[in-house]
Amino acid sequence: MARYIVRRILLGLIVLLGVITITFTITRVIPSNPAAKWVGPRATPEQIKAAEEELGLNDPLPVQFFNYIKDLSKGDFGRSLRTHQPVKDELIAFVPPTLELVLLAFVLAVLIGIPLGIYSAKKKDKALDHISRLFSIGSVSLPTFWVALIFQLIFYRVLGIFPLGGRVSTETTIFYDLPNITGLLIFDSLITGNWAVLKDALWHIVLPCITIALYPIGLVARMTRSALLEVLNEDYITAAKSYGLPEKIVLWKYALKNTLGATATVLALSLGYTLVNTFLVETIFSWPGLGSYVATSVVTLDYPSIMGVTIFSTANYIVLNLIADIIIATDPRIRL
Repeated sequence: MARYIVRRILLGLIVLLGVITITFTITRVIPSNPAAKWVGPRATPEQIKAAEEELGLNDPLPVQFFNYIKDLSKGDFGRSLRTHQPVKDELIAFVPPTLELVLLAFVLAVLIGIPLGIYSAKKKDKALDHISRLFSIGSVSLPTFWVALIFQLIFYRVLGIFPLGGRVSTETTIFYDLPNITGLLIFDSLITGNWAVLKDALWHIVLPCITIALYPIGLVARMTRSALLEVLNEDYITAAKSYGLPEKIVLWKYALKNTLGATATVLALSLGYTLVNTFLVETIFSWPGLGSYVATSVVTLDYPSIMGVTIFSTANYIVLNLIADIIIATDPRIRL
């Protein structure tokens, strides 16, 4: 097991280095003028030349790459061309709101997707199964931005139940101090006992959270159903039923645990996917997270910020994939 984990970590580092190399090369060969963005729109030629020296843009591309890797090994992601702030500090500020959104969506995927897949497999080819499959396919297929707009139209414009967007209301930011311990506003409000901020934050997160959760819910439900249908045809399940064991015990204790490997893989990868692919939802709901940050960086060609988000997302994929592999490796039927 230890050798397997070490091998997977080494392969992950190779993947990370490959992504950094490709992204770095692309950001340098695309026609643009980072030095002009650094000094501003009314810069003189002398200021642009000085900025090129400061940013190391006059060095050959291999030298620039070597310097970037050297700085990266020290935890330095560079400085944003747009704000002149360290990219690392900006990531620390923008990741928690997105992480809060994604973690709640992940919880919904587990609490809704797995039971939905289980009962869909249990009621195979019956009405519940057809409804569950229709919902799963629909939630995976529908464009996320379209769902977000429809939710706003129905629950804000027509029904007036939930707010249009934002993390908290303007009144809350005026009359209350927002706690900032971990950056997770709901958690910080809970541990500090700030119930007014907690209520407002929960009310604002409902629509974006459900919008983001739809895709992993459908994916997890489909994967759980597919894996469970295979398990339910195994001989040991037939033997357990013949012994007179209750159906709930057979389903939840014996059958379900043998489907968790595939489900864990889907959950881990969908968590990594949603963590860095929420920019449309965050833009629509005015959510101050990583998605809005990377969208602004792409529009303004802020290459250090784009690189920082790319490295962050790749590292998350590698870690989550490693966790899924370890979970699968605990199955004695798997040969490493």
